[in-house]
Amino acid sequence: MLPGFHPDPSCIFVKEWDETFFCASSSFNAFPGIPIHASKDLQNWKLIGHVLNRREQLPRLAETNRSTSGIWAPALRYHKKTFYLVTTLVDDHLPQNDPDRWDNIIFRGKDPYKPSSWSVATHFKFQGYDPSPFWDTDGQSYINAAFAWQVSPGIYQAKVDLETGEVLSDWKLIWKGTGGMAPEGPHIYRKDGYYYLMAAEGGTGLGHMETIARSKSLSGPFESNPANPILTNANTSSLFQTVGHADLFQDGGGNWWGVALSTRSGPDYLYYPMGRETVLAPVTWKKGEWPYFTQISGQISGWKLPRPNRNIKGVGPFTGEGDDIDFVPGSQLPAHFTHWRFPIPDSYAVSPRGHPNTLRIKSSRLNLTALNGNYAGPEGQSFVSRRQQHTFFTYRVDLDFKPTILEEEAGITTFLTQNHQFHMGIVGLANENGKVVPHIRFRGESYVPVPDPVVLPVPDAWKGKTLTLEVKASNVSHYSFAVGPAGSRELQTIVVASNDPVSWGFTGVLLGVYCTTNGGAGKAEAYFSKWKYIPQGQLRE
Repeated sequence: MLPGFHPDPSCIFVKEWDETFFCASSSFNAFPGIPIHASKDLQNWKLIGHVLNRREQLPRLAETNRSTSGIWAPALRYHKKTFYLVTTLVDDHLPQNDPDRWDNIIFRGKDPYKPSSWSVATHFKFQGYDPSPFWDTDGQSYINAAFAWQVSPGIYQAKVDLETGEVLSDWKLIWKGTGGMAPEGPHIYRKDGYYYLMAAEGGTGLGHMETIARSKSLSGPFESNPANPILTNANTSSLFQTVGHADLFQDGGGNWWGVALSTRSGPDYLYYPMGRETVLAPVTWKKGEWPYFTQISGQISGWKLPRPNRNIKGVGPFTGEGDDIDFVPGSQLPAHFTHWRFPIPDSYAVSPRGHPNTLRIKSSRLNLTALNGNYAGPEGQSFVSRRQQHTFFTYRVDLDFKPTILEEEAGITTFLTQNHQFHMGIVGLANENGKVVPHIRFRGESYVPVPDPVVLPVPDAWKGKTLTLEVKASNVSHYSFAVGPAGSRELQTIVVASNDPVSWGFTGVLLGVYCTTNGGAGKAEAYFSKWKYIPQGQLRE
């Protein structure tokens, strides 16, 4: 449903907003953060904005350390003409028993199409993550969340004022799950006189699953469904694995649907650079019974999908669309362009004076690894990207860059996190006479083996010219990186690299451009143009 880096989906149907479906997903250290997609037909999903769209909403995102930190598992709900987004900012380098690791927060918004309508973060205290709001029939608001699983695993509940963040009761353990590791991602639904509590278990890897329990009382005790898990692809040969962290919602006709995260890794769990994506499935939920998920297989069957309808406002593209961006004068960075933590606004300019139809990027001292692999800090990184959303694609951009100081560099990247990425660029290196001249350089960073660096002098016939840099996924397991003069029909392939090193963790590959001094004294600027992302197919089985 939402291909590419869109994990931990939470979706609602809002009749008052022109019968529209809205979905939020996790963003970790990406900024803008917490993307919101909207649809009228469950088939065409458009990016309409981001909940976290300005630094003052949550300044601490700039300080998170470790690539698995940032925004985890948002829960999106609509109550009394207000949208609520409840989530956790995690500083994952701190131990689970450190309260500073878990910054639980509430955002409120009146208009999801208007970024400025989303509030600054309201904080509430809880030593855990994956909070989800619920309003009982008396109007009292609650939050259900997962306690730090290495400390006291289970789903906990408390009364919380969602306007002030004040916790109005003790946190109470209401369900330990079915015995799977790390019960998390809880959501409560009231139906047919029962409170249904759904949660994920088994960790986010191949054992991931969704389970459910119910009670006549909001606070329990909760009775586990004898047919648990209600959703999983564990121990199967399906392409779609790690299925879990689900949410349920109804359409305008009363039909139930479920969303969950999944990786297209197959049971070998090797080649899945798009990471954790959002999948959709019909759900049967008869009166007084348990919900029944259609299992994830790559094809949808069950309820008839609504009639196609692309009449959705909003600033972003529909998922699955390509890019053909010329950075025309007067335009801004497209809504789906993504940074890693907060950018330095002055580092980016569209069509600056003397360079029309380009994106100028000033160099940051920090490179893509941030020099220590985990942290950027107030300096920021000069890097902007878009999500990989197709199994097969070609991404290319033209680069005008003239390094004159050692280690000035600009180029393209397949970026998963700061310590899992490939990049190929033009860099200033010394020749045999000690003079700094432009070179082509490819490097990789990961915990698993990556190709050796490739360093080649820029050919004399190319020097001073704008160059095209390209990365292509022509099969499920490898990227090819190529370079050549702009306008050339045949680029020269520099390296072919397995995507295994960027198939890891919580996020998904970002395709983008960067400019850095690699810690040196340079101040070079790079000019990028003719940004193209060409979709070339999806693998579904």
